[in-house]
Amino acid sequence: MTSGILNDLKVAILVTDGFEQIEMTEPRKALDEAGAETRLVSPKDGRVKAWNFTDWGGTFPVDMPLDSARSEDFDALLLPGGVINPDMLRVLPEAVAFVKAFFDARKPVASICHGPWTIIEAGAARGRRLTSWPSLKTDLKNAQAEWVDEEVVVDQGLVTSRKPDDIPAFNPEVIKLFASARGPSRQAAAQ
Repeated sequence: MTSGILNDLKVAILVTDGFEQIEMTEPRKALDEAGAETRLVSPKDGRVKAWNFTDWGGTFPVDMPLDSARSEDFDALLLPGGVINPDMLRVLPEAVAFVKAFFDARKPVASICHGPWTIIEAGAARGRRLTSWPSLKTDLKNAQAEWVDEEVVVDQGLVTSRKPDDIPAFNPEVIKLFASARGPSRQAAAQ
């Protein structure tokens, strides 16, 4: 049972138009149910539009513009995939800096599908074992990461999965990793 395990934990979910809808909504739902406070952070104002497998999906309100988001105000980071979303984020210096700040501070990060593109750009893939959508395999190897074809991988404060079908394995590992950000005393108090 995960209810309350993440009480008071603040999670940034970095997205822009074209994120894979289920890769944001399902992990966010699991985090919220575990007690986390999730916030959609985006370089876009107002609303962001999801991709839903083969066509545009729903729109979602941006909780915090990227230009006013500070990594210090969050305990963990979620990077949904989709092809468009991480490809757009990885060319925005402010998005890359935001992601890099979580790794620099050794805060937990979760990423699925194409999400690791932004991790590569932030210089945080090197020396890590991770997974992703298969087309990122060469990119990750070139970034000196160890790419594996597994439904979920946890390594050095990073949890990764390949695709939407992996979400049932991804979500519990995200919650477990994010709970570790609390420290032992906060974890005990939440139980």
